[in-house]
Amino acid sequence: MPAPDFARRYSRQIRLPQIGEDGQRKLLGASALIVGMGGLGSPAAMYLAAAGVGRLVLADFDRVEESNLQRQIIHAQADIGELKAASAAETLRALNPAVEAVALDYSLDDEDLREHAAGADVLLDCTDNFPTRFSMNRVSLETRTPLVSAAAIRWEGQVTAFDPRAPDSPCYQCLYPDENIESATCEMEGVVAPLVGVLGAMQAMEAVNILLGHSELPGAVWLFDAHSMEWQRMKLPKNPNCPACGK
Repeated sequence: MPAPDFARRYSRQIRLPQIGEDGQRKLLGASALIVGMGGLGSPAAMYLAAAGVGRLVLADFDRVEESNLQRQIIHAQADIGELKAASAAETLRALNPAVEAVALDYSLDDEDLREHAAGADVLLDCTDNFPTRFSMNRVSLETRTPLVSAAAIRWEGQVTAFDPRAPDSPCYQCLYPDENIESATCEMEGVVAPLVGVLGAMQAMEAVNILLGHSELPGAVWLFDAHSMEWQRMKLPKNPNCPACGK
């Protein structure tokens, strides 16, 4: 399949004064590590690929199940039983052949996660469990790689970003200091399909802002109630006693 024509493919972004050709080339030279190819990772990865982020590393050890298809739009009926990382990479290559999609179809331990985070310009936490979120926060701090995190359940969700390069940026454990916290899952509680699309798209948008150097979100937590269609914005301060980033 021929590579997309640069000027035609990205013309609507190049028109924007905040991006232009230089910004578009910056996106093409950038790399993102996306952990979780489910409801959040699906729209996030697809929009980053469509926007022209040049290298997307997709991590997920799970396989596609029929119940996933209600919201995990990067997978299709024919992908049931396939590894999610491989299924997602195939979709992204078809969407934009100019993007390098790398599938990691195994569970990343801390060393693997740290290695891949060090090679990325931005991390996207699209997972559904606190242990992985805390691990991603640790490697974000260790490698000084910005982290964009989201969560969704039932009709509610949140999205935020943390930038360890900024001295006043909080981290994920400033928001959730207790590592023993337990999370509800979509399997247990349910989730409305478009909610994860909204939040995953927000993650992609903030990742693009970070890659372009435009981000103003770190430290802000956006809370979304999909039932009432209301957003709330909360400012999260850096916790000096945070067990992860505090002094």
